[in-house]
Amino acid sequence: MATELIMSAPPSNSKPTTAAAGSLDALVTDAATLARRYVRITDRQPNGIVAFEFSVGWPDMSVELALPEEMFNEFCSKNKVEFLTEAVGEKLGDHHDEH
Repeated sequence: MATELIMSAPPSNSKPTTAAAGSLDALVTDAATLARRYVRITDRQPNGIVAFEFSVGWPDMSVELALPEEMFNEFCSKNKVEFLTEAVGEKLGDHHDEH
């Protein structure tokens, strides 16, 4: 049984939201920003597992995932991801959002 991993963007008629200035959530979010999906491959294992970072809207806030290559390719296709280059990965660093 296959599991679908698809992220949904908010409706295109959604309005940008803002938080109080100076708060951690003080980001302007709109449908165009949230529609962007990013993947940075971090490892390909000999058993076919692809480890990668996936982010929505902002490439510097990501989650680490691992999938078999076939599922990874399907995930990327369905989410219409933009692949980040090594140069971007180096700029973001290995643990750019850990607290």
